[in-house]
Amino acid sequence: MVAFPRIRSFFGKLFGKKRSRVGIYGPPNAGKTTLANRIVRDVTGEAVGPVSEIPHETRRARRKEGVEINSGSSKLFIDIVDTPGVTTKIDYHEFLEYGMDQDEAVARAREATEGVAEAMHWLREDIDGVIYVLDSTQDPFMHVNIMMVGIIESRKLPVIIVANKIDLPDAAPQRIKSAFPQHPVIQISGLDGNNMEELYAKISEVFR
Repeated sequence: MVAFPRIRSFFGKLFGKKRSRVGIYGPPNAGKTTLANRIVRDVTGEAVGPVSEIPHETRRARRKEGVEINSGSSKLFIDIVDTPGVTTKIDYHEFLEYGMDQDEAVARAREATEGVAEAMHWLREDIDGVIYVLDSTQDPFMHVNIMMVGIIESRKLPVIIVANKIDLPDAAPQRIKSAFPQHPVIQISGLDGNNMEELYAKISEVFR
């Protein structure tokens, strides 16, 4: 199983059909699934998965294969992998605040924990590039963000950092640029679709 990405890369190069598998990562409620839905809907009209204000709505990785990204005269096919929110701690008590009973909250916490492990497995074994999504209204210097970007860098994966939710009045995307000056940072609203053309241009450049 470990050798599969190498084999796929070998045959991709051999036959000149490079198709990157791009993982959408980030902390819970950063807007990862909203962004995945925006990208896939722009191309196919379909959605990848449901979104919710409750953290960890996405608890299993979801894939959409062969998404065509067009930017000017450039065309690129990618596989989108929407992953569960990565965090260093999942406490079932946080779900009780959203009206869940204890059994439901515990089950959600367990599934979310398994989802984080699955997302990290994908990152180690079968991802060619990463779109790391951050909420522009939140502090980007959280431990989980520093840790995740460090892991991505240690794997030498190409990465685009997305400063999402710029439609909100307290958004401060410049803080994200200051936190990660070594990587391209694109400011968008996945909800409204603002500035998606710039993101598509960067995807075509970075993941080619």
